[in-house]
Amino acid sequence: MRVYHERLRVPVSWWVLGMISVLMLGAGFLAGFDWEPALAVYGILTVVLAAFLIGWGRLHTEVADGELRVGRDRLPLALAGEVTALDEDQTRALRGPRADPAAYLVARPYLPRSVYIAVDEPAVRGPYWLIGTRRPDELAAAIEAGRAAARAGGTPVG
Repeated sequence: MRVYHERLRVPVSWWVLGMISVLMLGAGFLAGFDWEPALAVYGILTVVLAAFLIGWGRLHTEVADGELRVGRDRLPLALAGEVTALDEDQTRALRGPRADPAAYLVARPYLPRSVYIAVDEPAVRGPYWLIGTRRPDELAAAIEAGRAAARAGGTPVG
């Protein structure tokens, strides 16, 4: 049973700024060449931008069936320790100067808040997971509920 699901899509503002950049870069080719090569450059730049932004926005975070799933990676909730929803400053610190290189980190520049999940078996999964999210309180609550159910041997009721 799925308790929490979020797709970490790229915000629309990134698409707008990306297209403005494509138009500006393509304008340089339009000024120096005929319209055919400039049109090809516009097309290539647009495809590269779309592939990059779609790739970044495909990542899913899900709490279901006693697991935290982030993309292809999975953390059994029975191994989850302390779970904390972090604000922007705490997230910035754990992504930067206070980060552990062995930690599992899912960070996107457009996700300023995150959830910290301590791992009870750090040798297997790293000392903690830091998952960027738009809804840290909801994700933390879903992990807590799933963890309690996983340790009790059942599935959460949602």
